Amino acid sequence: MSTDRAYDNSSRAEAALATRRRIIEAAGEMLLRDGYHAMSVSALAANAGVSAQTVYNAIGGKAAVVKAVYDVLLVGDDAPVAMQDRPEFRAMSTAPDREAFVRAYAALCATIYERVGPLLGVLLAQGAGGDTGLQEFVATIDRERRAGNTNALNALDAAHGLPPQLDRERFIDIVWTVTSPEIYDRFVRRCGWTHAMYAAWLAEAVVAIFDRASSAEQED
Repeated sequence: MSTDRAYDNSSRAEAALATRRRIIEAAGEMLLRDGYHAMSVSALAANAGVSAQTVYNAIGGKAAVVKAVYDVLLVGDDAPVAMQDRPEFRAMSTAPDREAFVRAYAALCATIYERVGPLLGVLLAQGAGGDTGLQEFVATIDRERRAGNTNALNALDAAHGLPPQLDRERFIDIVWTVTSPEIYDRFVRRCGWTHAMYAAWLAEAVVAIFDRASSAEQED
């Protein structure tokens, strides 16, 4: 392969990535300003300075665009690195004990919602209605959150072990619910809590849940 051809391919890839970033940035601004139902692919294309076909080629339809915006906000960039492989997740394993680990995980969850909370607040407030794309988006992030809860519990097990009394599935059920975006939205947007207030509440809540689920006196 010639170096000219390799350079050409690299330039094309960089241009495609820059276009994708521009579309995601424009979509994020439109969603926060106008909401999901007001955004169309054609309007997004016009705001991003590309054609509608470019939006479809670079990302996909409207639901795929929303998911792309969410994914970038979730981790803070568009690098193809899963959350469990990122430094902020791996850093939890350096916590000195189980409680410190659980508090670090709660802090990570709070940080994530600080990033994605405004977007999810708009989407949740408007509701999915009959839009199958938005319904699938909500179902997808629910599945991904549960996978994240499971990954965190596995990391805690690897770092410090788990109490033999812990009912793993029940614990994940409860944490999956307590860390839901609906609760963040209620506290921060609807009740006017600050992010720091929410983060402190979540840390205490998850620690209490872990302590209760780890107790030998837990009811069947």
